[in-house]
Amino acid sequence: MQAHEIDYTIYGEEMQYVEIELDPQEAVVAEAGSFMMMDTGIQMETIFGDGSKQNDGFLGKILGAGKRILTGESLFMTAFYNTGSGKKKASFASPYPGKIIPIDLTQFGGKFICQKDAFLCAAKGVSIGIEFSKRLGRGLFGGEGFIMQKLEGDGMAFVHAGGTMAKKELKPGEILKVDTGCIVGFDHTVDYDIEFVGGIKNTIFGGEGLFFAKLQGPGTVYIQSLPFSRLADRIIASAPRRGGKDRGEGSVLGGLGDLLDGDNRF
Repeated sequence: MQAHEIDYTIYGEEMQYVEIELDPQEAVVAEAGSFMMMDTGIQMETIFGDGSKQNDGFLGKILGAGKRILTGESLFMTAFYNTGSGKKKASFASPYPGKIIPIDLTQFGGKFICQKDAFLCAAKGVSIGIEFSKRLGRGLFGGEGFIMQKLEGDGMAFVHAGGTMAKKELKPGEILKVDTGCIVGFDHTVDYDIEFVGGIKNTIFGGEGLFFAKLQGPGTVYIQSLPFSRLADRIIASAPRRGGKDRGEGSVLGGLGDLLDGDNRF
């Protein structure tokens, strides 16, 4: 195997974290901000790109880092090496409520496609690259543009799904229609395209966007019930106003409450 062979345990229900067990000289790479805790004997190192091309010389390192710029990520990732003599553990946490999904790339033909903000961490040696869309509609209206992330190799990777995760096994020719933001990732054998919702009423009053994703099997698809963008919109909509006062938690009496509490300003 080219990627390091790691063991893991996922803990928690709503705010999960994954604990990676590293043998001596094994390493895991992770996105900035996902680190939670680690044992003594693990050394952190900032690396260019994903570290999968560290033996390819300076040009290989530049190419690996350049791929991350196109996905809007940092030039650098953090590698956690077990430099001790025994087994050591490092843990990485979910960025918001949801589920951590372990992806064994050997079971996906060595390639898995995911949303660019879904990746959490992976065994060192796994390549975290970009997947360009060859279809104009998919690129313009897919929510993620022309680019999604692709995980390649023969090791373990971990991605995060917001809210509740649904796993769908599509048969050859079977089609699943999904909100574009609710896609976590899918098998590289799945055909992915964008379809117009259609209908004037749906377009103007539907409130569900103008397009949805059409996924056609065969292959495995992971769906999330709470994309981060949707969570952020809900938080912004409920944000306090006028010096920290709330909006009456959605009640039609919220405005009346502001008048009655004597702190309303005109």
